[in-house]
Amino acid sequence: MTVDAVIVGSGPGGSTAADILTAAGWTVVVFEKGRNHLLDPDDLTRPAAEFSNDEIKFLHRHFLGPDPLVEPRTFRTHTGDGDRIHVGEVNSIPSTVGGGGTHADGKVPRFRPDDFALASTYGPQEGADVADWPLSYDDLEPYYAEVERSIGVAGLAGSNPFAGPRSTPFPMPPGPPMYGALLSTAAAERLGYHPYPAPTAANSVPYDGRPACNNCGFCARFGCPIHAKGDPVAMLRRAMATGRAELRAETFVSAIRFRGSRATGVTFVGPDGVEHTMGARAVVLAAGAVESPRLLLLSGLAHPLVGRYLMTHFQTAAVGALPRPLHADRGRTVTHLHDDMLVGDHASAAAAAAGGLPWMRGGMVEHGGAAMPVLEAQRYPWGEAHWEGMLDSPIRRRLWVLTMQGEDLASPTNTVDLDPGIRDARGFPVARITYRPHRHELVASAHYGPRLTAILEEMGAEWTLVATSPGLASGRGETSVAIPESRHVMGTLRMGSDPETSVVDAAGRLHRFENVVVADSSVFPSSSGYGPTLTLAALAARAAHLMAGTGPASPPPPEAVTGPTPINLGRARTPL
Repeated sequence: MTVDAVIVGSGPGGSTAADILTAAGWTVVVFEKGRNHLLDPDDLTRPAAEFSNDEIKFLHRHFLGPDPLVEPRTFRTHTGDGDRIHVGEVNSIPSTVGGGGTHADGKVPRFRPDDFALASTYGPQEGADVADWPLSYDDLEPYYAEVERSIGVAGLAGSNPFAGPRSTPFPMPPGPPMYGALLSTAAAERLGYHPYPAPTAANSVPYDGRPACNNCGFCARFGCPIHAKGDPVAMLRRAMATGRAELRAETFVSAIRFRGSRATGVTFVGPDGVEHTMGARAVVLAAGAVESPRLLLLSGLAHPLVGRYLMTHFQTAAVGALPRPLHADRGRTVTHLHDDMLVGDHASAAAAAAGGLPWMRGGMVEHGGAAMPVLEAQRYPWGEAHWEGMLDSPIRRRLWVLTMQGEDLASPTNTVDLDPGIRDARGFPVARITYRPHRHELVASAHYGPRLTAILEEMGAEWTLVATSPGLASGRGETSVAIPESRHVMGTLRMGSDPETSVVDAAGRLHRFENVVVADSSVFPSSSGYGPTLTLAALAARAAHLMAGTGPASPPPPEAVTGPTPINLGRARTPL
């Protein structure tokens, strides 16, 4: 069997590519190594009904995968640690149909224009490889707009004074703000910051046949039970509706097959455990910034930069306890952001100089809550104190958190490669992550942590604390501190114009193989301080349009995108 394109991975990048290629008349097969809980197996044009507000199911039973006992990763902070210091879960993105789009709380900000020109705007940093992108914000802006319409994004144009220019408004207005966010944004404004409604891929009104978000509070790390989150269910449904797409879940692509300067298809292991092959005119690699380089290494691609420059946002979280309930367990997890700590000011420039840095950038700051019921229950001592704690609920109801997604500089020593001694349940070498933060991240966190705390104190916090991920200590036996947990993973297949200093070109194509395109966040030359989802989807859209010889679609009339027919989810077909 030979198809026009094989797409490896069904997350935001793979789903976007499938949507655009099938619309252009291509036949595609989407391979996903995880299970399908997103689309109804009896009708792949409709969402399934398997998501729920169940912490045990999602956070402890690995419902979205991967199960670290079956598909572990290994970790070390540097080569001096030996082969590894940890085997198990390492900053994993869900391994399921829909990928990372299923568990995200839906924040989808665009990058700023200067994020694409980090080297020319700010200059080098010792110990890092600061690089410009081979394209600009203006090059990507039409694809940003297309993807926002495709998935459905709620936001308010003009509310963020630091945002890049837009050619179109947001498809939907912002949803209702969380009560705690009203307090924290007011406090931040009194201190001179500029909060704004977070651009969110969760419907604020009915859109594309899917209902508006009901603000249940189970956005981050959960699949949406009513499918108010459009990323990536919207793109996959459209691709399947064309009749030109096939979805193969629980199918692991173990190698890309090459002949000369072209890929000829893939080798894969299906649910039956048997190895098969499939031919393709093109291969779209969209497995994520860890699994995509792993697949290329399993395929024998010997480029020295495959797996190099791993980036993951350095998170600085300030936590404060307020004297009154904040209702942080209701809402879309995060309804407001501010960018001031990414843009910087005179104080941050002085802090950078004092820390021995030529410049410094923080990241976007998320205004959100702290816990859910089961997570909270795990924090209280057993006995009478436990039910008293749950009744009063200081963690869930009165804590507020400001989290900065700090820009992580690309360091050549931060890598993904194949572990020499650990294999997954299928018998393939697992990904090994070697990572520790650059001095830039540590100095930025030390500077901005107290400023986040000041906002909480302005809110009236009774006490505050600051934590980071990864933690500031590291070493043997301290893997829980050293391993990052941001779920924002980038780099490893760097985009650029020079084959000697990059793996793919500006169109996402492997320099050495003209019909292999990478459509995920592994191509990022820099991490910015924003969530990567919208940018990776925009890059995937651009790459797919270039493959198909098409361009970004014009905005449809409102009645075409809102859709008159609601979705009947019916009953869930499987238990936990």
